[in-house]
Amino acid sequence: MNLKNFDVILLGHFAIDHDVVNGIEKEVIGSAVYYGAFALNAIGSKVAVVTKLAKRHFPMLSIFTDAGISVFPTESGETTGIRNVYSTDDPDNRRSFFMRSAAPFCEADFPPDLNAKVIHIASLMQREVPVKMLKKLSRMADLSIDVQGFMRTREGDNLILKDWKEKVEIIPYLKFLKADIAEAAILTGTFDLKKAAKILAKIGAKEVMLTCKEGVLLYTNGEFYQAPFTPKSLKGRSGRGDTCISSYIGKRLTLDPLAALRYAAALTTLKLEKEGPFRGSLKKVDSILRNNG
Repeated sequence: MNLKNFDVILLGHFAIDHDVVNGIEKEVIGSAVYYGAFALNAIGSKVAVVTKLAKRHFPMLSIFTDAGISVFPTESGETTGIRNVYSTDDPDNRRSFFMRSAAPFCEADFPPDLNAKVIHIASLMQREVPVKMLKKLSRMADLSIDVQGFMRTREGDNLILKDWKEKVEIIPYLKFLKADIAEAAILTGTFDLKKAAKILAKIGAKEVMLTCKEGVLLYTNGEFYQAPFTPKSLKGRSGRGDTCISSYIGKRLTLDPLAALRYAAALTTLKLEKEGPFRGSLKKVDSILRNNG
C-alpha cells in the first residue's frame, strides 16, 4: 500500500449553515474542517479533510481542491446544517439550532492509505464519531479533539451543550484538547480557565487549549501560557476556535508551545476580522506578533 502522508488530517462533517448576525440571515459554508483546513493550508501544513455529506453536495468540495487541499468524502443521505444566531458582539454568546445532519462516521470512512502526524477530530455534534473509532485513530497519530463536537446535543431543534459522558474514557488518549469557556465550565464545573485546564489535564489531555473572547490559554507540562485576540472587528466570529486550534496544531509540529500559541492567536485575530476561513497575509500575522511583543 502506498501511503498518502500529511501533517494533519481533519475528520468531521462538512456543513451548509445559516448564520444570523444582527438579525440578518444568510446561507454559508460551515464546519470545523472548513475553517481548520484553510488555516493549516495557509501556514504551509500539508492537510487533508476526511468528511461525509450528501452526494449532491460533493461539487462544493472543490472549494478545498481548488486551494490545494486534499479531501476524501464519503456519501451520506444528508449534509449537516446548523443555524447559528449571534445576538451580541460577544463571540462566546451564540445560540445554535439543528437543521440537518449527515450520518455518523464509521471506521470504513477513513481511507486506509492515509498517514498523518496529527488527526484532529473536528466534529460538529454529539455521536458523529464513535468511541471505538477514536481509540483506533489514536493509535495511528497524535489525536486532537475539539470538545464541541462531543458536547453539542440536539433537543428538538435546539442544539445545547451537555457534559461529555465519555470524557474520562477518551481524554487520556488525547495529545490536544480544545474547548471554549462555556464548554470548559460544563466539563469541569468552573469558569476559572486555569482551574478548568488543570482538571482536564489531570484527566489525561497532554496539551489543553481554552478560548474566550479575550484570547487563548494553554496548559501543558504543568505550565500556563496565554496569548490575546486583538481584532478590530468581529465580522468573522464563526470558526474562531477551529482556526485557533488548527493553526496551533500545525505550528506545534515545529515550534514550542508558547511560540505556536502566540502564532495561532495572531492568525485567529486576523480571521476574526473577516467572514469565512483565514485567507489573509502571513506578513500581517508576523506584524501582530511583533506588536504583541
